[in-house]
Amino acid sequence: MSNLKLGVEVVSAHNLLPKDGQGSSSAFVELRFDGQKFRTTIKEKDLDPVWNETFYFNISDPNNLSNLILEAYVYNNTKANRSKSFLGKVRIAGTSFVPYSDAVRLHYPLEGGIFSRSRGELGLKVFITDDPSIRSSNPLPAMDSSVSADTLSTKSPATDPKFVSDESRHTFHHLPNTSHQQHHSTPVAQQQVQYGVDEMRAGPQVPKVVRMYSGSPSQPVDYALKETSPFLGGGQIVGGRVIRADRPASTYDLVEPMQFLFVRIVKARNLPSMDITGSLDPYVEVRVGNYKGITKHHEKKQNPEWNTVFAFSKERMQSSVLEVAVKDKDMVKDDFVGMIRFDLNEVPTRVPPDSPLAPEWHWLEDKKGEKKKGELMVAVWIGTQADEAFPDAWHSDAASPVDSSVASTYIRSKVYHSPRLWYVRVNVIEAQDLVVTERTRFPDVYVKAVIGNQLVKTKPIQAPKMNALWNEDLMFVAAEPFEEHLILTVEDRIGPNKDEVLGKAIIPLNTVERRADDRIVHSQWYNLQKPSSDDVEPTKKDKGKFASKLHLRICLDGGYHVLDESTQYSSDLRPTAKQLWKSSIGILELGILNADALNPTKARDGRGTADTYCVAKYGHKWVRTRTIIDSLNPKYNEQYTWEVFDPATVLTVGVFDSSQLGEKGSNGGNRDMRIGKVRIRISTLETGRVYTHSYPLLVLHPSGVKKMGELHLAIRFSCASMMNMMFLYSRPLLPKMHYVRPLTMAQLEMLRHQAVNIVAARLSRSEPPLRKEVVEYMTDAHSHLWSMRRSKANFFRLMTVFNGLFAVGKWFGEVCMWRNPITTALVHVLFVMLVCFPELILPTVFLYMFLIGLWNYRYRPKYPPHMNMRISYADGVPPDELDEEFDSFPTSRAPDLVRMRYDRLRSVAGRIQTVVGDVATQGERVLALLSWRDPRATTIFVMFCLVAAIVLYATPFQVVAVIAGFYVMRHPRFRHKLPAAPLNFFRRLPARTDSML
Repeated sequence: MSNLKLGVEVVSAHNLLPKDGQGSSSAFVELRFDGQKFRTTIKEKDLDPVWNETFYFNISDPNNLSNLILEAYVYNNTKANRSKSFLGKVRIAGTSFVPYSDAVRLHYPLEGGIFSRSRGELGLKVFITDDPSIRSSNPLPAMDSSVSADTLSTKSPATDPKFVSDESRHTFHHLPNTSHQQHHSTPVAQQQVQYGVDEMRAGPQVPKVVRMYSGSPSQPVDYALKETSPFLGGGQIVGGRVIRADRPASTYDLVEPMQFLFVRIVKARNLPSMDITGSLDPYVEVRVGNYKGITKHHEKKQNPEWNTVFAFSKERMQSSVLEVAVKDKDMVKDDFVGMIRFDLNEVPTRVPPDSPLAPEWHWLEDKKGEKKKGELMVAVWIGTQADEAFPDAWHSDAASPVDSSVASTYIRSKVYHSPRLWYVRVNVIEAQDLVVTERTRFPDVYVKAVIGNQLVKTKPIQAPKMNALWNEDLMFVAAEPFEEHLILTVEDRIGPNKDEVLGKAIIPLNTVERRADDRIVHSQWYNLQKPSSDDVEPTKKDKGKFASKLHLRICLDGGYHVLDESTQYSSDLRPTAKQLWKSSIGILELGILNADALNPTKARDGRGTADTYCVAKYGHKWVRTRTIIDSLNPKYNEQYTWEVFDPATVLTVGVFDSSQLGEKGSNGGNRDMRIGKVRIRISTLETGRVYTHSYPLLVLHPSGVKKMGELHLAIRFSCASMMNMMFLYSRPLLPKMHYVRPLTMAQLEMLRHQAVNIVAARLSRSEPPLRKEVVEYMTDAHSHLWSMRRSKANFFRLMTVFNGLFAVGKWFGEVCMWRNPITTALVHVLFVMLVCFPELILPTVFLYMFLIGLWNYRYRPKYPPHMNMRISYADGVPPDELDEEFDSFPTSRAPDLVRMRYDRLRSVAGRIQTVVGDVATQGERVLALLSWRDPRATTIFVMFCLVAAIVLYATPFQVVAVIAGFYVMRHPRFRHKLPAAPLNFFRRLPARTDSML
């Protein structure tokens, strides 16, 4: 039986509904999970009861934990008839269960039933633990005649004989509210999805069908999308539909199957001595035709182990013989030890999910085929990129022929997970008993807070009595695991650029309290260390030799989503606290097929070439394909999968040229060159359709916009529940804390800059590293800087939005001028009818929009939006404006005075640019209501228009006006801090920001 248990701490309830007829309730909580039911004690006559009781449930099947649901029902106990009445419930999905270290107390709003209403909140702390010393709780007996309600509410399990007798079989029914610092539970292992590729029958290739789409009527064809009909693992894709092949499709079906010859070199034994000293420095060389791979060598070892896999592309192989040779590393010339030959026609084929091929011992032979001393354990098979050995293998298509010097670190495909980011809120309240060196002046003190390379200061305060009061909030970004400490120093500003440190405090972030809502965190006093102290250990409360103290309120805010990318292209909107995560709504699958006609980025052997790889980012998961060396038409054919939690998110795929691969390995000093990127908004994808397009890779250079090639992708979005997805359109875009305690725009920009730096620093420490320039390009880290080109583009976007209004005004002017007498007569008839029957105005408007939506359905986009150089105003930008856009910040084109004025102008203009872009975005969202850019949103709005037309027709206009006026002027107690459902729906609508460079 599994030791994994679910712990539930029932903390308290707030603002419950009175049910006893006397303005109060006697509440208790009933917990239900995995067929088990526990109940708290009853709190008499209390609408804000506090329990602080902890229960532990057995988890029968940890692998099925994500499908289980914890239900907490709040009931009112009625003594008269010994019954219970419903007060509300809370349902928590298993996907939000976290270990104890991540658990926080969270107040959940109570949900009502179909025929009952509820109000208030229930505070719970839910966590997973595998501590073997904890046993499951003993449920309370049923509320029947054998146990009265008074007994349940007055007797504790420790004093009731009924529970004492049960203790021989079960543990105590609830535990006291302790710190549980000893409970370090491990995360539940997630099921890994294995991908397999069915081999497709070899045959003549049918030419790909290509259809051209332009992002706008003025978009050049060469810069537009091309829809293709490739043969993938599931069959041929025609118009987004899959025409199945003869064999059934596998889960790895969005890429073209590629066959590879896999060679696993495990180990050797009893190798002969080759040197005069009797030593041997063996390594293995694997050769197929012109391609060879070499393992690392072991010094003075006759029984070495390598466990290395080589993958040779079958379409590039020009030989039918595989040679595996063992050699001795030497200073002058490597000695031949022995070899094994394999006939490729006899190599077996493996198709996952078959088990891996078992390696076998083979005797070494000389070049004449005679047996020699020593054996080599080898496994050879033919497979596809679905093989689990594929990501870690050395690839022949990622290296030049007869070239083993390329560092494999920068070649292999990898999956990265960006660190979990937290907002650190430091409320600096006051300081007392400060000690200054100059007693003749009043100190001008401030607090400087530092986390890593983040530095924030409070405003300076005069402290005549050696006490200072600030009450300021300082915000930081920190990433798990917390490697840096929070260092606070109290300093006295003696003069310009001259400060004196009065004391410091060092606080480890892993000791800071976490919260998921806006509850008040308890403040604490921290003793300051002496300025001359070299102690770098964290500050302790009992360290009292130095009298100065600092009053702080510190917490890790988990209720926010830490923005680490541009808000217009966010790929994740979930809060930091895992307990607030909702269940996924679908799966996004991406097949990175190939790139075509890439521009050469470097010269090698007298010709232009490129060493490219792709990076895809969505949510916390980053993926990097293998690097294809020396190819302007690389084929990747790698497939990746993400969970989707919100359709109003964007997938970003970038192509880069590696500068870390020299002729003798990695030099690591050069920046990887960006070739272009693709952004795809999830809400613009139809469910279940396979999108296969070639996307132009557009990059803006100081000389102008340039097409660097094309990237061929296959994309599919699968929805788990259409109703859940439709319901999301009424939910707020960001977590609740962004609206309850909003951050200013200046704070968000500063924190986003720090978050990007933290993510870049963490990913650059991976192996292979994902370099900083890659992270900044994928997250649009510098998109907020001033650009005349972007300002013009946003202005023309705004003008395009108002073109519809201008067209209506022009049409009405023509009506007034009787340009078309028939049209003018019809307008007069319509005007008289609406004046005589004003109740038809709104139904007519909604019915008209409904009909327009249906009419526009036939013109709905059939492809995801892509970058449009005309919308971006990149095709006709003057050279001086390009020079301004690519100028450094601060500028280096003018003297100091001009530079200061120029930078100030750019900063102000950058804000104006953002405001203009936001206004344009709102207008574009209005146009998106009926454009079918987001098919689900348009479906919701069109159906709303139909229902509204019917309802408004049947309801008197005066009634509608009265209800609308009363709703707008409603009392503040009936208003919520969260945005209304129509506003949430509107904010989720797509805009044309996806089409901007």
